[in-house]
Order: sequence, then C-alpha cells, then structure tokens
Amino acid sequence: LNTLEDLFVHELRDIYSAEKQITKALPKMARAADNAELKAGFQAHLEQTRVQIQRLEQIFQQLGKSSKGEHCKGMEGLLIEGSKMIEEDAGEAVRDAGLIGSAQRVEHYEMAAYGTARTYAKMLGNQEAYDLLSQTLEEEKQTDQKLSALAETSVNLEAQTNPEGEGSAQKASGGASSSGGRSSKSSPASRSSGGGKSARSGAKGMAQSSSKGAASAKSGSTGGKSKASSAGSASVQGKKPRR
Repeated sequence: LNTLEDLFVHELRDIYSAEKQITKALPKMARAADNAELKAGFQAHLEQTRVQIQRLEQIFQQLGKSSKGEHCKGMEGLLIEGSKMIEEDAGEAVRDAGLIGSAQRVEHYEMAAYGTARTYAKMLGNQEAYDLLSQTLEEEKQTDQKLSALAETSVNLEAQTNPEGEGSAQKASGGASSSGGRSSKSSPASRSSGGGKSARSGAKGMAQSSSKGAASAKSGSTGGKSKASSAGSASVQGKKPRR
C-alpha cells in the first residue's frame, strides 16, 4: 500500500468481503427470529445488501480493479458472535432481542467502513464512488435506526414481560384451556399491544425503504424476567406449627 488510492481499493475489498459474508448470515438470522417484523426486516435487508454489493462492483469496474484479495476478519468475528446467539438456549423473545443487538453491531461496523471509504473517495476526487458509497452509508444508518425502534417499542418489552415469546405463550394458553377447561387471561405482553403496533409501523418503514434500493432491514438490549418458583410456599405448608 503505497498511495491513498491503494488504501481506498484495500478498504473497498474489505467491505466487499464483509457484504458477501452478510448475505450468507442474514437468511439464518431470519429463520431464527420469532418476531414477524424482525424476520421480515432481515429478509428485506438481504435484498438491500445484494444491491449494495452491485454498487461496490460498479466502483471496482470504474477503477479497473478486481474485487478479490481480502477477507474481512472483523465481520467474520461479528457474525460468529451472532451465530452463537442463534444457538443460545433462550426464550424466543429474548433471542429476538439478542439478534437485534448482533445485527446492530454489524450495522455499526458497516457504517464505519463505508464512512472511511467515502472520505477516501472524496480526497481522491472520485465523485461517482463518493455518491455510490454515500447512498449505501445512508441505508445502513436507516437500518440501524429502524432496528432501534423495533427493539425499544416491541421486542425488548416482549423479552421483559414474556421472555418465552408470543408463540409459546399462545401454545401454553391453548394447552391449559383444553386440559383443565380453565380460561387463560391475556399476558402483560399481549395487553401492551400498543408497542407492537408502533413496531409494525417501523417494520412497514423497513419494507417501504427497501423499494428504493432493493430492500431494507432492521438495537436493543435484552431484558429477562425470571419465573417465580412455588417451592417456597409448598415447604411452608408442610411445616407443623411450634408448640
């Protein structure tokens, strides 16, 4: 690497490798997600990533350079961490919150990489590359914001009030009514559907923004609420009063 242009090409190849790895990881994240909006967001971002790869190939063609030659170890590490979250023995809602956190780490890495490459393009007077990189950088920022909105208005709340997730809660209530004939009350998570509505509007925003480039995707930290054990009360009932 002797010149800024050499460094620019090096950075582009690193980003290209990162995007290629992301296209392999997103389908797995979509399958692992329980929240419908999150699942749709991952699927939409996959299409958007493919368009972003095409932009990079356009820049390589303009420079007369090959896209090959680099393997992004930074992205590899982030995606390995994300795959560990998929394999975690966790409730569905808690896993969704973790998946958002993993996805946002990826988005932040991409924003840093695209921002750096765009600065190099500007310094080198390459307006075409600058414009293409700016387009992708803006998409990554929007994706990060939508992931934050989904986490804060829906997924993190669900992880806090109903860690097992909506699907398992519905199965549990169905089993109780069929076996014992008891009617089950709606959980705190289902009563707080206002957060879900706003999350759905955020997810619609993801799908709408995907039509501009090709598709879009969707931070949050997980919250968990441990279930109280009934063993304590049982042992109290078994004790005899002192004389």
